[in-house]
Amino acid sequence: MILENYYKIENNKLRVSRQQASDFAKRIANDFNPLHDTDSKRFCVPGDLLFGLVLDQYGLSQNMRFVFSGMVGDGIELQFPGNAADKFSLSGSNGKDYLHVERSGDTTHDKTFIHRLVEAYVAFSGHAFPYVLVPLMEAHSVMVNPDRPLIIYESMEIHLHRLDIANPELKLSGTCFNIERKRGEVQLAFTLLDNGEVTGKGTKNMVLSGLRPYDAKRMQRVVDDYLQRQEQFKSASNTTPA
Repeated sequence: MILENYYKIENNKLRVSRQQASDFAKRIANDFNPLHDTDSKRFCVPGDLLFGLVLDQYGLSQNMRFVFSGMVGDGIELQFPGNAADKFSLSGSNGKDYLHVERSGDTTHDKTFIHRLVEAYVAFSGHAFPYVLVPLMEAHSVMVNPDRPLIIYESMEIHLHRLDIANPELKLSGTCFNIERKRGEVQLAFTLLDNGEVTGKGTKNMVLSGLRPYDAKRMQRVVDDYLQRQEQFKSASNTTPA
C-alpha cells in the first residue's frame, strides 16, 4: 500500500478526492459503507484514511489518540500544521476542526512500518461491520436504523511498547456497549502483536445513532446488502483489464 496514492498535499493543505476516498475504503479497508461511494450525497472521507494520513505526515508515536469532530466532505481542504506539537488539530478550509491528535513517547518515521501498521489497523477496523457490531447489537437487543444506518467513528487510541515491530497484527481483545435511549457508544479493544508477541494495545470508539428494538430479519437484509456490495466490487475488480 502506498498512502500517497490516496491524497494530494500542497502548501500544507491536503485534499482527498471522492475517488481516492472510495478506493481506500474498498480496496484497503474493505469498508463498503455507502457514505464512501463516489456518488453518495452524504459522502465523507473514511476516518481510517485520516488516521493513516496523520501517521504518513507526522510519524508514529508510541502513544497516540485521535478524536474526530466532524466528517470531511467533498471539496474540503485540510490544513496540516507545519510544526505539529504534542497536541494539534486538522482544520478545514471552512474553518472547522475535523480531527484532534495527541501524542507522546518516541516517534518513528519509518514509512514501511507505518504503512504496515495502517494496513493492519484498517483491516481490523473494516472487519467491525458486520462481524463484530451486528452480534453486539443482537446481544443487546437493539439495532441502528436499517433504512439509514449511521455508525460514526468517534475516536481511537494506540499504545505501543516499542517501535521496531516487523509484522504488526491486531486482534480484538474485548468489547463494550453503553446504551442511552436511542444512542449507543461502542468500544472495541484490540491487542497489537508482532509474530505472536504482544507489543501494544488500543481502542476504537464508535457512536451508533437512531437505535431501536432489534429485528433479525431487517438487520439480516442490511448485512446481505452490505456483503453483496463487497462481492460485486470484488467481481468487477477481477474482471477489469490491468
